Amino acid sequence: MKTLLNGCTAMAMALSATAPAFAEMKTEIGAGEGALNVVAWAGYLERGETDPKFDWVTKFEAATGCKVSVKTANTSDEMVALMNEGGFDLVTASGDASLRLIAGGRVQPINKDLIPSWGTIDPRLQSAPWHTVDGVHYGVPYMWGPNVLMYNTNVFKEAPTSWDVVFKEMTLPDGKSNAGRVQAYDGPIHIADAAQYLMFHNKELGITNPYELNADQYKAALDLLREQRKIVGRYWHDAFIQIDDFKNEGVVASGSWPFQVNILKSGGAPVASTIPQEGATGWADTTMLHVDSPNTNCAYMWFEHQLASNLQSDLSVWFGANPAVPAACTDGRGMQTAAGCTANGLDDFEKIKFWTTPVTKCPQGECVPYYRWVSDYIGVIGGR
Repeated sequence: MKTLLNGCTAMAMALSATAPAFAEMKTEIGAGEGALNVVAWAGYLERGETDPKFDWVTKFEAATGCKVSVKTANTSDEMVALMNEGGFDLVTASGDASLRLIAGGRVQPINKDLIPSWGTIDPRLQSAPWHTVDGVHYGVPYMWGPNVLMYNTNVFKEAPTSWDVVFKEMTLPDGKSNAGRVQAYDGPIHIADAAQYLMFHNKELGITNPYELNADQYKAALDLLREQRKIVGRYWHDAFIQIDDFKNEGVVASGSWPFQVNILKSGGAPVASTIPQEGATGWADTTMLHVDSPNTNCAYMWFEHQLASNLQSDLSVWFGANPAVPAACTDGRGMQTAAGCTANGLDDFEKIKFWTTPVTKCPQGECVPYYRWVSDYIGVIGGR
């Protein structure tokens, strides 16, 4: 984790020169404007429509008069594109989007003094380099967790011990090939999952950070992904489509989020998840405020609301991830428990390689930048 944080810091320093100097920090909160438009990951802003037990929007609307509208985004690139288009107030950005949004001048600095519950945030997240540049905060931590290996328990009587099952063709425990029955994430950041795998199995490559790859390391990751392409039945980016694929389309293994695992298990589907021996990438998501937001008062009201212990607790249970407010694991104000947070990986923070945006300059010298990841991954999916 220290290596990754150093990499994030290096990126933040590289981007600091382009961080928006014109975006002035808000100094006071006035009356709510009556609306709040948010770009969010699936399952992040629930109002009880999927499951009536999980609703942290309705009471916020009643208390503030801010009507919440949510646009679900399936990838970080989609989030960046939507924020570039404008028309939104907030975005729940992962580390592979947040620094791009800062460098592009799409988000504004956050005045943490206007957020009474700021001090309750996990100290490891308060000034994390994926949302803090030159000491200036550009977001409020929301939630974090690992990318897990989800698998069908009828096929795998015991949890797979390696990501092999989704990277290389093989016969699975049910005696059938995995070809056509596994999935991979439809986003360039999946290259980091391949690099994470190679960091464990091909130590001679010298990979120390899956987001900082020189030309040879990057080529090895692409070669592995081209091998994976031969067995992938579908590249997923919509969480609910992946849920349906596991239920109805014969998919038996894939990288996934705890959200899909929880939804499937709650419906009685034979699925479970694990973090194999190679470790996992992950995400630490930050709610960020658009530079041209017309509803900044409602946005700051949401910043405070999202840090409420009961919301953080229920969100942690719903998504199967870890709250940005550690007390939510133990204070009993919501559904989560200390054991539940431990099961979600609360103690594995240092083991997760959190998403961040690859850049040209990195600690090892020249690395392959993100625009190459985008174009080359499109080629991989297209069979090139």
